[in-house]
Amino acid sequence: MPPQLGELLASTVSRLATFSESPQLDAQVLLAHILGRPRTWVLAHPEAPTDDSQVERLKVLLQRLEQGEPLPYAIGHHEFFGLDFDITPDVLIPRPETELLVQNALTWMAVAADRRTVADVGTGSGCIAISLAVHIPDVHVLATDISLPALKVARANARKFGVSGCIEFVECDILPPHIPGLATAQHLDLICANLPYIPTSELRSLPIFGHEPSLALDGGVDGLDPFRRFFSVAPEWMAAGGLMLLEIEARSGPAVLSLAFDTFHSAAIHLHKDLAGSDRLLEIQLNGMT
Repeated sequence: MPPQLGELLASTVSRLATFSESPQLDAQVLLAHILGRPRTWVLAHPEAPTDDSQVERLKVLLQRLEQGEPLPYAIGHHEFFGLDFDITPDVLIPRPETELLVQNALTWMAVAADRRTVADVGTGSGCIAISLAVHIPDVHVLATDISLPALKVARANARKFGVSGCIEFVECDILPPHIPGLATAQHLDLICANLPYIPTSELRSLPIFGHEPSLALDGGVDGLDPFRRFFSVAPEWMAAGGLMLLEIEARSGPAVLSLAFDTFHSAAIHLHKDLAGSDRLLEIQLNGMT
């Protein structure tokens, strides 16, 4: 007879503890996925019955995880900013740290009610662009990525959350040329960017290497190549008084600050720390003069 849900949860936690850094959470996510229920329901119904097919599905997923496959890829979705995004190995798994960027963007747009033209550079799964569009219904977003497979995932997520009409997806590196007819061709009030920022040599030694797309992680020899390209093209797109928010690698704050100051001589430039106290977000607030 298949075990009750509480027993299955306990045995799953025990097995995950041998290789997962968060066995309790991962077990809850796995069972919620298999049962098609919220995690809170799983925790609240330990007496619920399970069936043989559910136990077998769990066994297959656990084997995939033991072989090193990240959980979001195994189950095909991942939560970010309160939304459940579809995820494939073609896109980077959204990180909690990136929610800091989204929150700062939303806070700025809440005050600047006339600022609604946004770019999301390196959109990946679309988590930044879509989170902004869900919370700011009148926003217009240009979402770019150099990876066509990633853009397919982002477009599917935009359809899933009903925001396809306000997001324009473009395949390019950083930002495209000013294309006639492009909705955001005239100016951008806000640019959000989660660029690759891990030095090449360091990336190869990390557990994520070979599991998540290197194209979304590899920042070149010093981790700053994408930022140099960004600062070479972003200024011509920006509206007076616009804002740029860039996620950075925790140790690269001084170097990225230096690049920003070299490009924007009269902007207000700040670093924001994440919940762990590490430098995580570069903010560049342009002055209002054209």
